[in-house]
Amino acid sequence: MAITEFDLGRIDELIETEEATLEPKHAESIAYRAIADRHVAGGVASSWQDSPPHAIFADHGLGSRLWDIDGNEYTDFHLGYGAMVVGHAHPKIVEALQKQAARGTHFAQPTKDLDVIGENLSDRFKLPLWRFANSGTETTLEAIRLMRANTGRDMVIKIEGTYHGHHDSIMFSVGPDRSEIGPREHPVTVHQAMGIPQAFADLVRVIPYNDLVEAKRAFDENPDKIAGLIIEPAMMNCGVILPEPGYLQGLKDLCHANGAYLAFDEVKTGATLAYGGATEVFGVVPDIICLAKAIGGGLPCGAIGATRELYRPVLEDEYDMAGTFNGNPLTMAAMNATLTEILVPDAYTEFSRLSEILREGCDGVIASNGLAGYTTVLGARGAVTYRAERVRNYRDYLEVSDQLAYVNWLAQFNRGVFMAPWGKSENWTLTVQHSEEDVRRYVDNFEYLGKALSA
Repeated sequence: MAITEFDLGRIDELIETEEATLEPKHAESIAYRAIADRHVAGGVASSWQDSPPHAIFADHGLGSRLWDIDGNEYTDFHLGYGAMVVGHAHPKIVEALQKQAARGTHFAQPTKDLDVIGENLSDRFKLPLWRFANSGTETTLEAIRLMRANTGRDMVIKIEGTYHGHHDSIMFSVGPDRSEIGPREHPVTVHQAMGIPQAFADLVRVIPYNDLVEAKRAFDENPDKIAGLIIEPAMMNCGVILPEPGYLQGLKDLCHANGAYLAFDEVKTGATLAYGGATEVFGVVPDIICLAKAIGGGLPCGAIGATRELYRPVLEDEYDMAGTFNGNPLTMAAMNATLTEILVPDAYTEFSRLSEILREGCDGVIASNGLAGYTTVLGARGAVTYRAERVRNYRDYLEVSDQLAYVNWLAQFNRGVFMAPWGKSENWTLTVQHSEEDVRRYVDNFEYLGKALSA
């Protein structure tokens, strides 16, 4: 079926109808936010929890299901932006936490989970040495600092349209407006938040994804200035954008030819795309890897893996990589159970089976209803992208339909599928506790939307 030019008025009507259906279901959430707002800024714990049309307050989760404070039950495809790949209240996580809590929740001293976790991560990601942190933001902060410490250089390269955490050194060009980004050959380093000094922006060179020519230009124009390049090996804040063949290896070669390091931000891809994350899927081992989210079984977590060369200043006491809660015993207990008992190789076979049902189902709806789009799946992650041509980078992603993404979010939510907010920028995540019935529910809802749009 040829791609249909949809009546934008029809899409707006569907959005209005779905929003009107959604709001009465969340009377308690809306009322409670007003209470929380008295002493909590904005009534939410994080600005990213305040998404249109209104914040939804969670009550509890079990397995693949989530309940909000109004009592609505959902199949959860949000999963805390992908942190809950183990599912909610997994028995092995509950047992590990109960056992450790009874023995103490914090010591600021190392515990005996360290060797098991370090060995498991080394096996998965092929880097020999690891340290631990409490969030993805902390891991990328440490990665950038390690690259700078080992080179004596200050500049870093990042990819346009990627998010690497909330620290000043890299909070640039995360989701800039088209009017701000400048030419492809020299993208503007756009501040993503107020309060970040221009001095930090001067140390960041932004380049487009999937473009080795522009990566080389960045190095050629800044000889002996660049400490390293940090990249999500698959872009995960623009739906899902995959690297083209040879791209990641080409970046590694460019970095090393210029005396710089390559860092993978696998906060979203690590332990979700495959047992060894994007490093395994795409066959390129970087100099440093940042992990968080899925590896912690739902607790605040982070891990930084690197070569022995990069860790030399730490090993020789020239550089302190410290944090009071690094290696917290609750986090380590949950991480141990997650990595060694739950996210084992067989889990990824089942992820692939369920993801293929999603891909076939969604692509079938797209084809039969003349939608512009395609479905991308890898392991536990996936997304529908609302653009006829495949998206290669952030500038392509700006052409993806916001309205179609948002109306799908509404349609899914009203029919019992909890998706991450922010429409087209996010993707779905599966858990080891999702069933075939769960994923077919998503496809059925998408089929409803396809027919509603093409009617």
